[in-house]
Amino acid sequence: MGLLSGMMGNASKLDPRAAAKEFGRLLAQGEQVHAAYQLVRDSFVFTDRRLILVDKQGMTGKKVEYHSIPYRAITQFSVETAGHFDLDAELKIWVSSHDVPISKQFGKGVDVYEVQALLAAFVAR
Repeated sequence: MGLLSGMMGNASKLDPRAAAKEFGRLLAQGEQVHAAYQLVRDSFVFTDRRLILVDKQGMTGKKVEYHSIPYRAITQFSVETAGHFDLDAELKIWVSSHDVPISKQFGKGVDVYEVQALLAAFVAR
């Protein structure tokens, strides 16, 4: 991922095995990582049980917030594909009891349809 792309908030895809190793301490016994994406410092991880948002804070990034969202708490989601002038796709996720969606930008290297299919599979359970 290029530095400019990262500064613009675009996500890039991570290897699920590498993400499982990096965030292994967060996973419950038997929980598996299916997909992961990374911004410059922040990440989000799709497991078979929940969505984990990783927010590195401060100048050094040593302080980290791990926000776990069970798929059953997701009330709706949308994807907006990239256009001719807008090169980024956008994912919005609404969580129960929150009016404002969680929004993530995806660069050209991420298949937003794949992300949508993951959410559809897990939320529909």
